[in-house]
Amino acid sequence: MKETELEELSPAATRQAIDAGKVFAALEAARAEAAQVRGGMYWHKGSKARPDTPYLVRTTPAGGETSLGLESEETRLIYERFMTRKAAAEARLRQLREAMEQHRRMNRALRIGHCEPLVVKLLNQLAQADLSDHFRVVSTHALYAYGAEAGVHLQAGALATRDIDLLWDVQQRLRFATQLARVDRSMLGLLRKVDPSFRLRDDQRYTAVNQDGFEVDILRREQAETDPHPIKLSEADEDFWVVQARHAQQLLDAPPFSALIVATDGTMARMHTLHPLSFVRFKRWMAEQTDREAPRRRRDLLQAEVVEGLVRDYLPQWAEAR
Repeated sequence: MKETELEELSPAATRQAIDAGKVFAALEAARAEAAQVRGGMYWHKGSKARPDTPYLVRTTPAGGETSLGLESEETRLIYERFMTRKAAAEARLRQLREAMEQHRRMNRALRIGHCEPLVVKLLNQLAQADLSDHFRVVSTHALYAYGAEAGVHLQAGALATRDIDLLWDVQQRLRFATQLARVDRSMLGLLRKVDPSFRLRDDQRYTAVNQDGFEVDILRREQAETDPHPIKLSEADEDFWVVQARHAQQLLDAPPFSALIVATDGTMARMHTLHPLSFVRFKRWMAEQTDREAPRRRRDLLQAEVVEGLVRDYLPQWAEAR
């Protein structure tokens, strides 16, 4: 790999990236803890049968309610433990968010990130909706994860793109549908929480594009015997119809890889993608497809060479062939 294809972070930027990453990881854990105590508990006045005896009710963020039993030593202890745990979780989450804002400013001041803020917002929205595990970034944007793990900035030639490809695991479609329904009516609706200008393309219903021309594509493996086809991500009137992609099953089978990426505004997100050498093999395969435009094939080959060089020079722990 040519030195002109990357720029190593300065020692100060490297230290800041490490410190910010630790706080972000702690924030992820705090969010998971807070999610376990979402909703609340309260004492209901009593039932018709026992109007003088309150009973404990657990509430959900969606407005659901479950009775946990009449007031007793046991239910009072449940209530006290829940409220203590909830208060502690919320306090820790608040403190870590404040710390993360300080790190965001430092990240920006030291120019640690060079990814578009929109990508970070999208990944964080998926994480907040508990949908991250259903997608892998398999496009050019995966290079941000590899570069971040290596502590380098890759140059624009390998990163030039205005779209992100999200590979969806069709085998988990029922679990995905259940979780999506908890947070939004559609995947497009979830995407519009990131940018309200996103619209599905009339000629490609698997692609959403915003007012700035940035595209989000949702891909799936080629149809297997057990797969329904075609597939729409929700029952909403307007939502993604997921497109079949060649070689996608190999990408789903590849070992996972995740890293914290940083945007130009200092915000951070965790990106889930695939083992870097699996990415290399995929890009080399893409470069050999004669039905693909020549400029795209040249970029595929460039990206394969860049990631291969990153593994060799900066990520030896990922050098095992996969």
